[in-house]
Amino acid sequence: MESRKTPPNYWTYTSERMFSEIGSGPNGLSESEAKKRLGTYGKNNFGSSQKVTGIVLFLRQFANPITIILLFASALSWFLSDPTDGIIIQCIVLLSSILGYWQEKSASDSLHSLLSMVRLNSAAIRDNMESELDSQSLVPGDLIRLRVGDIIPADAYLIDSDRLFLDEAAFTGETFPVEKTIGSLPEETTLSKRSNLLYMGSHVVSGSGLALIYATGKNTQFGEIYKRLNERKPETDFEKGIRKFGNLLLEITLGLVLVILGINILLEKPILDSFLFALAIAVGLTPQLLPAIININLAKGAKQMSQKKVIVKRLNSIENFGSMDVLCSDKTGTLTEGVIQVHTSVDPNGNQNQDVLKFASINSNLQSGFQNPMDLAISKAYPISSETIPKSGELSYDFHRKRITIIAEIDGKRKAICKGACTPLLETCDRYLDSEGRIQPIAEVTESIQKVYETFSQQGYRTIGISIKELNDNDPVDYKIESSMVFLGFVAFSDSAKVGIQDTVRNLGDLGIRLKMITGDNRWIAKQVAKSVGISSSNILTGEELQSIGEEALRVKAEETDVFAEIEPNQKQRIILALKKAGHVVGYIGDGINDASALHSADVGISVDSAVDVAKEAADIVLLEKNLAVLLDGVKEGRITFANTLKYVFMATSANFGNMFSVAGASAFLTYLPLLPKQILLTNLLTDLPEMTIASDEVDKDWIVRPRKWDIKFIGRFMLVFGFLSSLFDYATFGLLLFGLGANETQFQTGWFIESVVSASLIVLVIRTKNVFYRSKTGKLLLGATLACIGFVFAIPYLPLAKTFGFGHLPLIFYGYLLGIIVLYIGSAEFAKSFFYKKER
Repeated sequence: MESRKTPPNYWTYTSERMFSEIGSGPNGLSESEAKKRLGTYGKNNFGSSQKVTGIVLFLRQFANPITIILLFASALSWFLSDPTDGIIIQCIVLLSSILGYWQEKSASDSLHSLLSMVRLNSAAIRDNMESELDSQSLVPGDLIRLRVGDIIPADAYLIDSDRLFLDEAAFTGETFPVEKTIGSLPEETTLSKRSNLLYMGSHVVSGSGLALIYATGKNTQFGEIYKRLNERKPETDFEKGIRKFGNLLLEITLGLVLVILGINILLEKPILDSFLFALAIAVGLTPQLLPAIININLAKGAKQMSQKKVIVKRLNSIENFGSMDVLCSDKTGTLTEGVIQVHTSVDPNGNQNQDVLKFASINSNLQSGFQNPMDLAISKAYPISSETIPKSGELSYDFHRKRITIIAEIDGKRKAICKGACTPLLETCDRYLDSEGRIQPIAEVTESIQKVYETFSQQGYRTIGISIKELNDNDPVDYKIESSMVFLGFVAFSDSAKVGIQDTVRNLGDLGIRLKMITGDNRWIAKQVAKSVGISSSNILTGEELQSIGEEALRVKAEETDVFAEIEPNQKQRIILALKKAGHVVGYIGDGINDASALHSADVGISVDSAVDVAKEAADIVLLEKNLAVLLDGVKEGRITFANTLKYVFMATSANFGNMFSVAGASAFLTYLPLLPKQILLTNLLTDLPEMTIASDEVDKDWIVRPRKWDIKFIGRFMLVFGFLSSLFDYATFGLLLFGLGANETQFQTGWFIESVVSASLIVLVIRTKNVFYRSKTGKLLLGATLACIGFVFAIPYLPLAKTFGFGHLPLIFYGYLLGIIVLYIGSAEFAKSFFYKKER
């Protein structure tokens, strides 16, 4: 990632110091100075990133151990003048590589979406003249005029403001419009609370302002997100597992090749035949169809998930989805409805009082200009018709007073109704209205008012105050009205939890997934939401605390913490990466610009159809409903897909390793090759073909109830135990052929080929489940394909292609002995499986 100097703490500056620091003034830059700075800083965009060419990106897909071995296998097949297997292998590799290429290429789409969001014009002041300029030509030092609907084109410092409110929801996750104010702030102020700074990508919902640009393009907060998206997506748990599995196969393959080649040369067998035989052994150990099996499984899983309103953008994310054991989520719209609602209205003593809400509604409905979400919630909770109430004046809201007063005629009396932030509103009140409707000195309930306000705050509710005052007909409409007012009470607001979210959180827990909430809201709101949705809030980590924590300490702290509050956009990615370093498979669900880098870094990024384009492009999975409940079926489907993939890995590695170990041993005492190279390739192909149907196989419940990950050591142990067991019965077959039947070279190769394929095909019915094989339902396609393969193998010696592959006829008694060997093999495998899993537990 490109390094960038940390900019000065501009939020601590006064406007005069900012002008001096940036080298500008109240009249803006001159055109000549702006052109000079454009040459110095570049255009206000993100430029063209260093992109890998298409051909290099495509060739990169071949740079993994399994693909290299498969290509080697293909070359061997062509060398043996037997191109059929070579063509099959090449098609598999090509298809897998094309899919990988498009998955990587799609990452660049998120960058284009990011760029398209900031192509706009801005009202800039240059040479003391205001004009519309292309935002790409803006430079540090430009003054920009802001009005309702404007998108902030660059990071800027607020110079002047008239009730300026910005929607930063997509950027910070903050549900409410954020009020921007002028003046310096303390150095410890966190990013989300720097009210004098404006960030590229947010937009104006009310008021107006004048701002001084201090950062453009890649040097903005928005640019930091762009740079993180431009990085290569971190290796996911599934990709890491495949890589380690490939390395394991590569090490074993190379070792076997050298040993077998050495044995054959020592026994003075033809060097060329020995070399080809060793290569065939290497190919035989490789699961050629693994990429195809994975893609078939993933494609089926994606289709099933789409029927459950879960759209998969990147196929390999399904495996990660099933392995996921930690899900991080934003708050607004995911855990909550994302709509501000009136929670309650109370009098100064905390008793519910509908009159408080009535006067709040009159104020909200009669005010001029912008209605913020709280006004809309009040109007919805207590609808009134503004036409029936004569309005005679208004004292508009401003950020100094933090209140708005409406003068109207109510019940034949002229009254002032004030609504605003609790503390500044209470400063104007010296009386209150008690529960009997009597006006009393406010000193009597000061303590009670403070307690009610603190309780609401600690429970995470946004709270405003309401006061009234009866006026004379000749009282002028000025700010003197806002004195000696009568305090009525509070209106509290909440973003309520989604219906059924508690059940969803509990069900995720039952599936072994721990839900963690990451929000930009304050710790009290975060705690209240966590409690309402069923997340433990005993440990809360704030963004300010996170800033002082090192990476190793954060790894530990992130595991212990379920609620992260007051989190800045760039900190979300830190949390995700810390959890991944702790060994978790991490999912992240988000829908804003601020979520893009976290979505990019997670093992599985999840967004929703209504999200901003940047978030959708950065995500691996898109939900058609913004509801965690739809994830449950998706997680189960991901685990089914992962289970069926591992079934193939278990079968391929154990059976193939056993066969190849048997070949290696047989070659030490036979005067001829135990199997011809092309017979080895055919063995591997026939044992793999039924596995193409494994995606439709039934999965035991124990695969679904908890997340599973790639465990290379476990796979290695499984391969050794069942590989050696397979070899034991291979050697029993050798003894039968050589000493019981006195088989010649062709009969030996034919007999062992049949036993090898039949036993490898049937053993998959045993190792596909931890239970006794006949107690676990097998998929109809898998069972049918296995039986068809066995039937074909028995028929091969009598087919025209037998001579091509070097097969001959066998005495009928061999098939009777073979049946006995296979029955013993299946029984022994069941016993070994029971012992193996008990030991593993």
